[in-house]
Amino acid sequence: MTRDRDSGVRTEAAIAPREVACDESGSDGENLTSGNTDVFAHASVHLPLAAAAGHVQEIRDRIRSPAEEYKATHLLRDKHRSVLEWLLGASGPLYGHAHVLLVEKSFFVVERVVDLLLGDPAPALPLFRAGGDRFGDEQWRRFLAASNDLVRARSNGEPDAPVEAFFRTVDAMRRARPHDDLGEVLALLGRSRERALAHRARITRSPSVVPVLNPLVPAIVRTAAYWGGGGHPVSLVHDEQNVLTAPRIAWLTETTRIVGFRLVDSRRDARVQLADFLAGTARKIASDELNGRGDPVLTSLLRPYVGGDSLWGDERSGALLMKTLDRANAVITGFGW
Repeated sequence: MTRDRDSGVRTEAAIAPREVACDESGSDGENLTSGNTDVFAHASVHLPLAAAAGHVQEIRDRIRSPAEEYKATHLLRDKHRSVLEWLLGASGPLYGHAHVLLVEKSFFVVERVVDLLLGDPAPALPLFRAGGDRFGDEQWRRFLAASNDLVRARSNGEPDAPVEAFFRTVDAMRRARPHDDLGEVLALLGRSRERALAHRARITRSPSVVPVLNPLVPAIVRTAAYWGGGGHPVSLVHDEQNVLTAPRIAWLTETTRIVGFRLVDSRRDARVQLADFLAGTARKIASDELNGRGDPVLTSLLRPYVGGDSLWGDERSGALLMKTLDRANAVITGFGW
């Protein structure tokens, strides 16, 4: 306990911030339906800098590659399988000191467009899980692409063009399955044109500080919430990212428990290097599981790290990748997940 010198009131001593290092893998900005990856992963590591440097050196000693900078791809090579299993395992350096948030990108798109147009993300899950089977792969891909174009900030043509394309796609889906049990959701989406136009007008006038369709900023918010449990303030050290502009960092520090935020070159901070290893391997393991080619051993090793507030729509792979999926905590006031 300490005593305030002016008021004389005894207060709890200030809690030292937890400094957490972060990196991501699979970022394609707001291009989530035709990018290079189908999974986004954000990893965070809470370790002393000296300890992290020792762990990075041990990884280098075990792999023995001449590469100046090691990346997750080194760990994912078959010949280094034992190193990856050690890194993720209960006897490895990350166990109990790291956390991963996973985002299934296509589900993120559906969740964002449903929340934007209906004011409630709940209908996104049944729509997503049934979409491909009910409407066919080609029609479902058109819906995902149209949803992505509607919500994203950038537009390659007229500002309202994504609105027209989206509602043409929704109308086609309603005509194809007029009496489907998803008909109510599609009908509600079909009546939301004014909200869609308002969204396009708003981002054309003034793009939001928080990008609606980029998972990085909300992932950082959830990361801070995880490490800030118990009332701890959090200081983040993050790999350099173009999306992390000064206004966005200011927004993060004003609206979360983040009390410090530094961008660094990952090569200059061993903790960020470890976060890079974890994010890259987690993204690959999760993507393999999502696409039916998962490795049971690696999926099991990753599971203790994966946060229940990850945003994942596929039921089968989600059950394997995370211990629990906390839908109740998957909403962040202000802009969704």
